[in-house]
Amino acid sequence: MAASAVTISTLGNVAAKGAEMNQTKQATFVLVHGAWHGGWCWKKLTPILRAAGHEVFAPTLTGMGERSHLINPQINLDTHIQDITNVLEYEDLHNVILVGHSYGGMVISGVAAKAGSRLAQLVYLDAFLPENGKALQDYAPPLAELVQAQGAGWRLSSAWMGTPTEMFGVKESADLAWVTPRLGDQPYKTFTQPVQLATNTDKPLKQTYIHLTKGPPFEEAAARAKKQGVRFYELFSAGHDAMVTQPKELAKILFELV
Repeated sequence: MAASAVTISTLGNVAAKGAEMNQTKQATFVLVHGAWHGGWCWKKLTPILRAAGHEVFAPTLTGMGERSHLINPQINLDTHIQDITNVLEYEDLHNVILVGHSYGGMVISGVAAKAGSRLAQLVYLDAFLPENGKALQDYAPPLAELVQAQGAGWRLSSAWMGTPTEMFGVKESADLAWVTPRLGDQPYKTFTQPVQLATNTDKPLKQTYIHLTKGPPFEEAAARAKKQGVRFYELFSAGHDAMVTQPKELAKILFELV
């Protein structure tokens, strides 16, 4: 299905409203998608941020989205961390607000350890908030048997979790028609490789947690974020994929972080 199938007929009005919210200080956002998604998932949000004068990058991680032809058993968390680090370096980006959705929380945490000097803050969008030396599988149900049975031991389909409505809170028929065919397999090593966090930093990065869904696995991450005293928002009406279901409301939160 062509990307033009997305129902974004009101985006012109949304972008205009975004322009009205234009900040005196402009920011650079790098948006990191979650598992099974791609850079395509930010399509409704990016025009709103750009209309307000911000620079926005929404890269697709190796093996995902339009780069799904590159999927292979060797892709791991380090691969995806390097994907985003390269964007920062090759685009010569600084003072970046790095947003990680869901699994993307693992990625941005690793990027902060490699390229923290290029970042202004980390935003965990209903995301895993990893502790040093832990992998995503440490916070999720056991999946190894499923991967072995259905994914040849190295890839994981999104179908095991159900429909996009059940998985991500996407309910509108037009959104479902857009999202469903674009969800792809996830290289399983991205879930099993531990992340190494930045250590001995003189000036820790600002962090924000945006909580979208109640219950596991993100209730635990949100509780830890609160305990750590990071800036905290809730948007439970959006469901897990807020950038699809409520991009205007999500943009308002992101504007507050600038």
